Amino acid sequence: MIQQTETTQQVVPPPFPETLTGFKKILVATDFSLASDQALEYAIALARSCNSQIYIVHVIPIDLMMAPELSQASRAKLRASAEGILKKTFRAGRFFEVPYETILREGSLWPTLEALIEQNSIDLLVLGTHGGGSLQKLLIGSSAEEAFRQARIPVLTVGPGTREPLYELELKNILFATDFGPTAKKQAACAFSLAEQNRSRLTLMHVLPTGSWEEAESGPEMAIGKLRQLMPGAELHCLPLFRVPIGRPVEEILRAAKDIHADLIVLGAKSRKGLAGHVPHTKAYEVVCGAPCPVLTLKS
Repeated sequence: MIQQTETTQQVVPPPFPETLTGFKKILVATDFSLASDQALEYAIALARSCNSQIYIVHVIPIDLMMAPELSQASRAKLRASAEGILKKTFRAGRFFEVPYETILREGSLWPTLEALIEQNSIDLLVLGTHGGGSLQKLLIGSSAEEAFRQARIPVLTVGPGTREPLYELELKNILFATDFGPTAKKQAACAFSLAEQNRSRLTLMHVLPTGSWEEAESGPEMAIGKLRQLMPGAELHCLPLFRVPIGRPVEEILRAAKDIHADLIVLGAKSRKGLAGHVPHTKAYEVVCGAPCPVLTLKS
């Protein structure tokens, strides 16, 4: 069962923090894979829309178990290889009208990204993910999930099923899915702000669990009421829709994204320190891997 309604109010949202609407400084992490290259394309398209500057970073991993005499030679070889690939990344016209800076670092990925976010006052982190299976994720981890579980800023993750972006990023349809966690209001503010900026159609969604939902306190009518409470109190120029399906959250979110031809999904991501990126079957990671569009996560 899907409940869907539409408001007819016409009102201006209150000012939101610049980090949720400006995205003036975008950090893109690349491992030179196809997934990273597509994430970079999205970052460039977004930068053109927001007049942003891009910082492209490649982090060279350091094997602490390597013998010192071998480590130095290997690191020099890795750096030379990375510099060569970075030059190929900047093919003619790719960064037209987009200022950018390249960064090479050595170390562990997330601590390095975290330091760069602080040093450069980054507003948005952009990552690509290969969408590996549960066993692969458990063994080697998901760098993308490790980042969006810990980053203090929004993270845009581009999964393997994401469509190619246009010259500039067009957000005609935005899907905001929430479980009504403690920071749902902040996450909704980001979704509304993006919708207002881009004149997007915004769908607010909550998935009810299967079972005796008729008797549950969080039935469809109450869920729609809670979704309405997440709306800004001022005048809105976008017309939000409300969607309350019943089923498995990941399946329903992906179904809704396909139904409305979503250009962006906005999700909350629970903060996790220990084993961040190694826990299999997390909802946010499954949505990222299966989504037909980028997913913007904000840490709870």
